[in-house]
Amino acid sequence: MLSVIIDARSGADGLPGLLAQLTAGAVDGLVRQVLIVAADGQPGIGELCEDMGAEASPTIEAAAAAARSDQLLVLPADLRLRDGWIKALEAHLTRSGAPAVVTGFSDGGLFGRRPFGVLLERGRLEGAGGADLQRIRRNLGLRVGRIG
Repeated sequence: MLSVIIDARSGADGLPGLLAQLTAGAVDGLVRQVLIVAADGQPGIGELCEDMGAEASPTIEAAAAAARSDQLLVLPADLRLRDGWIKALEAHLTRSGAPAVVTGFSDGGLFGRRPFGVLLERGRLEGAGGADLQRIRRNLGLRVGRIG
């Protein structure tokens, strides 16, 4: 099972859509917990957490410390997971569970940027200097092993 950390500090407009996708993972038994990283006083986050059964956290590192699972999936709030994401993650965890980049798409259309998430063990995040997903990915050397 995974603890999912969603970084909503740069905006939470896409958060309800991502949370809806993660609900399927919770029903399937893959997602154990959702933590939302938000700026202090960011409007609507408290209510959204309450409605969705998620927990708020000020930083990715604090969310990792509060995680109930050793495997973490760190995602940006604007990511949309691809069809089949549950089976792809389960297969990866069964094969190796090694850190990996989880690809997806955004609602920005065909030429929108391609957001990504990172799957990793909680202990790897402590040494990743993880202020944001780019830094986590770079510090872990994740360029291959994409899921999604």
